[in-house]
Amino acid sequence: MYYWNKEAECVDRERLRSIQSERLLQTVRHSYEHVPAYKRKFDEIGLKPDDIQGIDDLTRIPFTVKTDFRDNYPFGMFAVPMDQIVRIHASSGTTGKSTVVGYTRGDVEMWAEMMARTLGAGGTTKGDIVQNAYGYGLFTGGLGAHYGAERIGASVIPISGGNTKRQLQIMEDFHSTVLCCTPSYALMLGESAREAHVDMSKASLRVAFLGAEPWTENMRGEIESALHIDALDIYGLSEVMGPGVSYECLEKGGLHVNEDHFIAEIIDPDTGEVLPAGSTGELVFTSLTKQALPLLRYRTRDITCIDDSKCGCGRSFVRMKRVMGRSDDMLIIRGVNVFPSQIESVLIEIEGTEPHYLIVVDREPGKMDEMEVWVEVSPELVSDAVRTLESLERRISHELHSVLGISIKVKLVEPKTIARSEGKAKRVIDRRDLNQ
Repeated sequence: MYYWNKEAECVDRERLRSIQSERLLQTVRHSYEHVPAYKRKFDEIGLKPDDIQGIDDLTRIPFTVKTDFRDNYPFGMFAVPMDQIVRIHASSGTTGKSTVVGYTRGDVEMWAEMMARTLGAGGTTKGDIVQNAYGYGLFTGGLGAHYGAERIGASVIPISGGNTKRQLQIMEDFHSTVLCCTPSYALMLGESAREAHVDMSKASLRVAFLGAEPWTENMRGEIESALHIDALDIYGLSEVMGPGVSYECLEKGGLHVNEDHFIAEIIDPDTGEVLPAGSTGELVFTSLTKQALPLLRYRTRDITCIDDSKCGCGRSFVRMKRVMGRSDDMLIIRGVNVFPSQIESVLIEIEGTEPHYLIVVDREPGKMDEMEVWVEVSPELVSDAVRTLESLERRISHELHSVLGISIKVKLVEPKTIARSEGKAKRVIDRRDLNQ
């Protein structure tokens, strides 16, 4: 029997609302009493914890934003002493400072439960062999999926990302039945299997849980065709918890939000006004059970909408549609958060470049995301030897890799090549079609 916490995932909506209200009150008081940043936010507008009586008062609470993590780096957003923190993860930030998140032992247990629900929604049982190709380390994907699979009792292969030839060999030799990785890597595995003449229709693999980057319905079709599996979308972000905040079931009609642990809102990204159900806007999350890092109305900057209609699987949680884009300038490339400001900060320090650049993102069918940075060189370098320009190109590529953690192609162009703007400079050309 696959893992399914029916009592929680199929809870009556009225009962769920009562649970959310009760847990919201506890989270608000915990945040106010133990996180100075939240106390300041509340005090500035004259709001007290007792003013919040239930989820109807949620909109009275001020938003939390990414810069709150930067301003309180590294541990200022934690609500418990460090001797209660058993895990620290971090994701890239806008200024080179990581967004640091912490977990108590209870948080890790809760996270494992969320990921167990996620894997269970795709039919995972304790008899499965889970090949976990998410990256382990500061990135939350690897350990998040790992703990969820162990919670179910499945066998976990902690292979992490990369080494595609070995991935396929392990998949074939160990008879892996479940795959966890980014959608672009699943595409690469499918392509590599074809090139190696591996017949995936005869493999044991039956389902993949794919997240950490944007993907499309067209990509789902390509992945399912190449690997002969069901490909399910999962969603999470480090600040809220990591993977498992929401998940698709086999109905593939949107991602169920774990509403007994998180409240989801959709707001107008310009005004902050809460939008009615079915509207497209920015996704906002409030955590209800996190101990180390409670979050009140955190603006994710992800654009989506909420569907509160009944799902055929029987789960009562609302569903969010696949993320359609961002309300800020962050890009997600192969599971890594990339900000144009990070690239700009690298280029400013390198002599011989002009302060004009363009980021080009593309994704060929069956391939992983590729990013190329076009950089204008100084006029005095235009006539320099090819060897000098190649050296500069390699240096920029190396420095970008050091900051971002992923390989970036660099293309040096002549002065005045990149279009100028009288308004906000256009720094990104994203050729990926994320709405198919």
